[in-house]
Amino acid sequence: MEESLRSGALSRLGVQAPSLRLALLAWWETHGRHGLPWKLKPDGGRPTDGEPLDPLGIWVAEVMLQQTQLPVVLPYWHRWMAAWPQLEVLAAADQAEVLLMWQGLGYYSRARRLHQAARHLLTIATPGQDPWPRTAEGWLALPGLGRTTAGSILSSAFDQPFAILDGNVKRVLSRLTAHPVPPDRAAPAFWRFSEILLDSARPRAFNQALMDLGSGVCTPRSPACGVCPWNGACVAYANGDPARYPVKVASTAPPFQVIGVGLVFDGAGRVLIDQRLEEGLLGGMWEFPGGKQEPGEAIADTIARELREELAIEVAVEEELIRLDHAYSHKRLRFIVHLCRHLAGEPQALASQQVRWVEPKDLGAFPFPAANARIIAALDGHLVKASSG
Repeated sequence: MEESLRSGALSRLGVQAPSLRLALLAWWETHGRHGLPWKLKPDGGRPTDGEPLDPLGIWVAEVMLQQTQLPVVLPYWHRWMAAWPQLEVLAAADQAEVLLMWQGLGYYSRARRLHQAARHLLTIATPGQDPWPRTAEGWLALPGLGRTTAGSILSSAFDQPFAILDGNVKRVLSRLTAHPVPPDRAAPAFWRFSEILLDSARPRAFNQALMDLGSGVCTPRSPACGVCPWNGACVAYANGDPARYPVKVASTAPPFQVIGVGLVFDGAGRVLIDQRLEEGLLGGMWEFPGGKQEPGEAIADTIARELREELAIEVAVEEELIRLDHAYSHKRLRFIVHLCRHLAGEPQALASQQVRWVEPKDLGAFPFPAANARIIAALDGHLVKASSG
């Protein structure tokens, strides 16, 4: 049945595609986002069809936007491009600088892979020639890039006819076809929908228009169907229930964990931090040491045990500084942070890249995950209060 539904939708879209393209691009000329800095020429003007743009700025923006909203990304993008405006400059940057620049965007593996890919491009490039791939295969060979990102870079930078399928596009296509299967479970069908609709004469403009339609009109909740240029062809709108789509997979609550964190001070007033291993979540970032609370374990015992196991030190766990909740896509964490006094043992990086004693005032020079930034703010307040008392 699903195959017949897909075949019917493909046939219908094939017939409607020319008029849908015209309607979408006409709407976009008036209502679309034309000021995205990575989609403009160096002088700030809009490119003509077929005119190339800087792939670096587009690539950086695409990676930043993978799991982050546009208003959050814009200032990060401007700072990033000011620091590393050319591929060679980015490739020569230190990874710690890259992670520090990324701090607050989350999903830090995106930054590491972007940096690694920049170095890889220069390694394989022919000296004196343009290092940028012109094929999907060339982009997909780089770490951290999927089909949508590759297609978006090729269509945006070089105006090549490559389809995209980001979250906004999936939602638009789900409603346009009233598809009964979640997009991620019917990816081949949705890629064919996107390819059939793509305007091969104006792929850059069409893909941007399709994303703008999803972000500004065909929104997750309360879509503005009355002003949608595709409402006359939208099956979900005709059925009277567009918000029902995309069909969602039944979700389960992510696991919850309590993490004990120790702010360990030595006799000179320095605090101990360690750098996570490159592999896994938040790889390469700095953090305050600690670990997961075991069932029935007091949080002070958790902190003392974790520091003993991970750093080979003994500490006195003292007053609680702060507790905070933080959610990732796959789990929820509660951090309970205590001030600690170093008693014995030279810190060793038994489960991390390195450990370091630092002055509290210098913590801002290290890339920390977002949750740790809140801990630093609480620590600053504690130190100010202690010095004035």
